[in-house]
Amino acid sequence: MMNRLKMLLCAVLLCAGTAASAHRFHAGIADVSFNARTGSTEIVHTYMAHDIDALLANMYGRQFDLTEPDDQEVLRKYIESRFWVLGQDKSRLRVRWVGVSADAERVTVYQEIEKTPLWKAGAIHNAVLVDFLPDQVNTVNLNDGNAVRTLTFDRANPDQATR
Repeated sequence: MMNRLKMLLCAVLLCAGTAASAHRFHAGIADVSFNARTGSTEIVHTYMAHDIDALLANMYGRQFDLTEPDDQEVLRKYIESRFWVLGQDKSRLRVRWVGVSADAERVTVYQEIEKTPLWKAGAIHNAVLVDFLPDQVNTVNLNDGNAVRTLTFDRANPDQATR
């Protein structure tokens, strides 16, 4: 009986350890590309839904429903305060919020820099989630049509030149 109890306890601890370590990394990705048809640079961010949910719950002490416009507005303000694009002259380019979609696994944020080609960007600041998750790493893929350049952002490196 004691051996069965020990085996059961080990199995429970093993399962608990596996569940606790299931999400060992925190990452976001943004694809930035120029749309020749519209003349605008488009930005699509993707984050893990449970990271965004935990962030917003931690900041505001309640659950959020990102299908609700008021809750989307809270996320918009957060993203805009931690992600921006600087022009060649070091001034902020106007990054317009297009919208957000969310499901159980991911939150996708859509933005654009209207009537502005990607080459006009001089630097990107991306500190989304790094204030909440110390090991958060954000990747930005810059697609200028000819090649893709990848930038990596974390707590120590929130700013990167685009060239």
